Amino acid sequence: MQKSSSRLLELDFFRGLVLLFIVVDHIGGSILSRVTLHAYALCDAAEVFVFLGGFATATAYATLALRRTEAAARHRFLRRSLEIYRAFLVTAGLMLLVSAVLIAFSIDAPNLTSDDLDDFIDAPLMALRDIVLLRRQPYLASVLPMYALFALSVPLVLPLAQRRPWWLLAGSLALWAAAPSVNAYLPAIEDAQWNFNPLAWQLLFVLGVLARVQPVYRKISSHRAGWLVNVLAFGVALAAAYYKLFIEQTPLDGSFKQSLSWLRAGNFLAIAWLVAYLIQLGWVRKLALWLPWVGMIGRKGLICFVAGAAISLVVDSLLYAATDGYLDIPLGLLADAIAVGALFGVARVCEPVKRLVARSTIRRSGVAT
Repeated sequence: MQKSSSRLLELDFFRGLVLLFIVVDHIGGSILSRVTLHAYALCDAAEVFVFLGGFATATAYATLALRRTEAAARHRFLRRSLEIYRAFLVTAGLMLLVSAVLIAFSIDAPNLTSDDLDDFIDAPLMALRDIVLLRRQPYLASVLPMYALFALSVPLVLPLAQRRPWWLLAGSLALWAAAPSVNAYLPAIEDAQWNFNPLAWQLLFVLGVLARVQPVYRKISSHRAGWLVNVLAFGVALAAAYYKLFIEQTPLDGSFKQSLSWLRAGNFLAIAWLVAYLIQLGWVRKLALWLPWVGMIGRKGLICFVAGAAISLVVDSLLYAATDGYLDIPLGLLADAIAVGALFGVARVCEPVKRLVARSTIRRSGVAT
C-alpha cells in the first residue's frame, strides 16, 4: 500500500466512519444501522476497527522511529497500552454510571449493564477489582482490553513485520487457530467470557500492520494476474451479501465473532481488498475531502470511542423507552441525528479543551515557580 501522506487523510476518514458505525450499530432502533456494514456482510465495524488499529499503529511507529529512535517508538506504545487501559476503566465506569442514572429515571433497555450495576451495588470493592483485573468488562468497554494488549505487543510485532513478515504471519495464524481452545482460560467472572478473544482478533491487527509495512497490495495488484484477485474479492463480498440479505438475515452465533471465525475474517478481507482498489482510484480521498468532519472524528479515535459508548447507550435506551422496542422511522432518524451530532460535538471540542488545559497547566506551573 502507498506510504504517502495522503494515506493519512484516508486513514482518518475510515477511522471516523467506523466510529460512527459503532455508535449507530448499538442503537437498536437506528435507521442508519440498516445500511452499515453488518447489514450486508458477515462481518461488522469491529473487524474494520481492529484492522485500522494495526495500520495506524504501524504508521505511528514508523514515523516516531524515523524522527527519533526505535527505543522511543517502543516506549511510546508501552505508554499507549496504559492509555488504552485507562480508557477501558473510564468506559467501564461510564457504562455503570449511565445505567444507574437511566434506571433511576425508570428507563430500561436491553443493553443496560444492569447485572454489572447490581453486582457493583452489592459488592463495590469486588466489582471494582474484577474491572481492574479485566475479569469484568461492562458492555461496550469490552473491546478495549484486547486493544491494550495489542499496543503492548507492538515492540515485538513491528520489528517482525519489517524484517520477518512471513514468520509473523505464520505465528499470528497459529494463535488464531488455537484461540477458541484457550478462550475459557481468559480471566473472567463466573458465567462470563471475553466478548473479543484477543488471541483470535490479533490476526486482523497483524494483517493491518503488514498491510502498512509491506507492499502487499501494490505487488499483487500490479501483477498481470492481479485482476483475478479483484474478481475473487468481489465474488466473496457478493456471495456474503446475498447470503446476508436473502438467506439468513439474523446475526451469526456470538462465538463466530468472539473468536473471529474464518467466515467473518474472509468476508472482511474481501471487502478490504475492494476498498483498497477504490483508494487507488482516488475515490476515497475525494470523499474524505468532501466530508472532513468524519476525518476529525477519526483523529480523536480513543476519546470518541469512549464518548460514543456512552452516547449509544443513552440514545438506545431513550429510543427503546419511547418506542417500546418497535421500529419507528422518524424517531429512529432523530436518534441517529442526535448520536452522530453528539459524537461530532465531542470531536469538535477536544482540541480547544486540550489547549485550554495546557494553558492552565502552564499558568499554574509559572505561579508555582
